Amino acid sequence: MTDNTAPDPREAHPGTEAQDAETIAHPGLTGDMPSEPDHGEESYVGHGKLDGRKALITGADSGIGRAVAIAFAREGADVAISYLPEEEEDAKVTASWVEKAGRKAVLLPGDIRDESFCTQLVESAASGLGGLDVLVNNAAYQMAQPAGLEDITTEQLDRVFKTNLYAMFWITRAALAHLGAGSTIVNTSSVQAFQPSPPLLDYATTKAGILNFTKGLAETLAEKGIRVNAVCPGPIWTPLIPATMPEEKVDEFGGDTPLGRAGQPAEMAPAYVYLASPDSSYVTGDRIVATGGKIV
Repeated sequence: MTDNTAPDPREAHPGTEAQDAETIAHPGLTGDMPSEPDHGEESYVGHGKLDGRKALITGADSGIGRAVAIAFAREGADVAISYLPEEEEDAKVTASWVEKAGRKAVLLPGDIRDESFCTQLVESAASGLGGLDVLVNNAAYQMAQPAGLEDITTEQLDRVFKTNLYAMFWITRAALAHLGAGSTIVNTSSVQAFQPSPPLLDYATTKAGILNFTKGLAETLAEKGIRVNAVCPGPIWTPLIPATMPEEKVDEFGGDTPLGRAGQPAEMAPAYVYLASPDSSYVTGDRIVATGGKIV
């Protein structure tokens, strides 16, 4: 007799005890983390939901981006991986998982704070993949400042806004030349869009902006048959956390959720698959919130 009992969500992944209070250098490599995240390498099973699709994913070297790349590949999509040059090591690991799934991986290093690179990124992705019909705007920058606004410099503000907002505008605008009816755009917002944390005020502001961008663009592109949606993760264990937060926050990260732990990138990937696939054909201008029980 088969046991179909679902795992207890509180214990499906390690809790805060696995998160040593240890910071790592930004931008943070997966191998430098005190405990490596689960990206679905051994667990995600595809069902052909994205057969033949061609996807560009920003920030796909690690964290949520890597989990989405692995899931997309196992669902049948070829994947272009956008990442910072200093994240080459992680990007190659992501590419290897895409290729193990029998799909094409295109590595595209560069800094999306540069408008000309964003335009070239899209063209290189479309050329390398032979087209483009899924765009995932996932890359983001944050740097916690315990005193909040007083410690957020203009230099940091500029980096956060250019990485999280400007790049999304530039990349999406360039992608429209390649996207047709049936194409999808999925943007990564955050629980911070609803519950802004003072040390992440600049980051939280951009994540709220991403939601408005998603809603407005969805209405604009509906007449072309292009859907636009967002995923709003809660606290997810990625290199961004120990690379941008103080040790005491790393140690307790995710412990304040009703489920009592941080989420894993692998737990976010199915939401992106759903929004990119025909399963969500009547969903646009909407969001999926996955916060471990935090009410927004």
